[in-house]
Amino acid sequence: MNPKVDEFLSRVGKWQEEFRKLRMIVLDCQLTEALKWGVPCYTYQKSNIVLIHGFKEYCALLFFKGALLKDANSILIRQTENVQASRQVRFTSVREIIEMETILKTYIYEAIEVEKAGLKVNFKKNTGLIIPGEFQTKLDEIPALKAAFDSLTPGRQRAYILYFSAPKQSKTRESRIEKYIPQILNGKGIR
Repeated sequence: MNPKVDEFLSRVGKWQEEFRKLRMIVLDCQLTEALKWGVPCYTYQKSNIVLIHGFKEYCALLFFKGALLKDANSILIRQTENVQASRQVRFTSVREIIEMETILKTYIYEAIEVEKAGLKVNFKKNTGLIIPGEFQTKLDEIPALKAAFDSLTPGRQRAYILYFSAPKQSKTRESRIEKYIPQILNGKGIR
């Protein structure tokens, strides 16, 4: 048990009981506990396997390479159409988690085996994504920004392009781009 996760759990309001139960299930599978991206994350030999996170309507156990799992019980959910690798199992009560404990452990052990086997998700290339004109202008004007953006992982590039492209108004796109330029220059993904 990682003290940073203890601290996180002491501060979290909603889903505290659910997080504690999920934590016990995951730790029972012999994974290493850490706090990454501000949430409990569990690794096998330094490779991310699952994390626990909460949203307004549900809390979830997220499998980093969930797309590679068999999903025999059809419980894995793709957060959005743009998510390629990870999959969630969602919960709204401790009772649901308790009822699924055996199944969850089976999925966690399968995720560990996927990692042991060195399996990789085949990510789709960013083809088909159109860089909004406002962002392209900034990339052309600031060589360091272009270099930093090009060095991001394809997933991070995709996330930025999708986020920058979403607004209908140019002014809103420009505002989003300005806000995230420092983060791109620092090699960070969107948050």
